[in-house]
Amino acid sequence: MAVPLPGNAAASGAAPSCDDDRALAGRIAAGDRAAFEHMMRLYNRRLYRLARATLRDDTEAEDAVQEAYLAAFRAIGGYRGDATLATWLSRLVLNQCLARQRRQTRRENIAPMVSTSSLAEVEQDVMDTRRSASPDETAMRAEIRALIERRLDALPEPFRLVFVLRCVEELSVEETSQCLGIPEATVCSRHFRARALLRESLAKDIGLAERDVFSFAGNRCDRIVAGVLARLDE
Repeated sequence: MAVPLPGNAAASGAAPSCDDDRALAGRIAAGDRAAFEHMMRLYNRRLYRLARATLRDDTEAEDAVQEAYLAAFRAIGGYRGDATLATWLSRLVLNQCLARQRRQTRRENIAPMVSTSSLAEVEQDVMDTRRSASPDETAMRAEIRALIERRLDALPEPFRLVFVLRCVEELSVEETSQCLGIPEATVCSRHFRARALLRESLAKDIGLAERDVFSFAGNRCDRIVAGVLARLDE
C-alpha cells in the first residue's frame, strides 16, 4: 500500500517538517518497509545528484546512495530530528562518497576518480516537454546536457557540490550550509565562483561552436555546384 506524505506535504508540495521527519523515521525504525521505500523515493533525486557531483561517475553515485540508504536503515533509530531528514541523509551520502574516494586513491595512488561514464542515459525529467520532440531536438538537448555535465565535472569539488545543491536542487543557502557543514557565507562565495567558472568554460565551447554555424563544406558545396551546372544545361 502506498505511504501518504506526512502532514500536508502531498497536497502542498512543500518539504516535510521536522515533526513529519521524526514520524517517518519512527515508522522506519519500527520496521515499516513501505515507509522506508517512501523515504527513498522522496529523496532519491537529491541524494543521487549530490553523489554524482562528488564522484563524477553515474554507477559509483548510484552505489554510494544505496550504501547510504542501508546505513540510514540501520541507524535511523538514533535519528532525533536535530537536522532535517534530508540533511541527515545528505551527510550519510557524502560520507559514503568520501570513503569511496579514499579507497580509490589507495588503490590507484592517484587523485579521486574521474568519470568514465558515457552519459548516454538521459534523465526522463530532462527530456520531458509539453510537446513531443523531434529526434533532432531530443539529440540536441542530450548533447547540451552532456556538455553541461562535463563542465560541471571539471569544476573543483567544493564549487561543484554547492552549485548542484543551489542551482540544480534549488536548496536555500541555509539548507546547503547544513548539508555540507560549511558557513552560509562560504556557500554564497562558492556559488558565485562556481557560476562564474561554469559560464567561462561554456562560453569557450560556444565560441568554438560559432565557427561551425551554418557549416558549408563537402556535400553542401557539391550540391549547389551540381545544381547550378544542371540548370545551365537545361
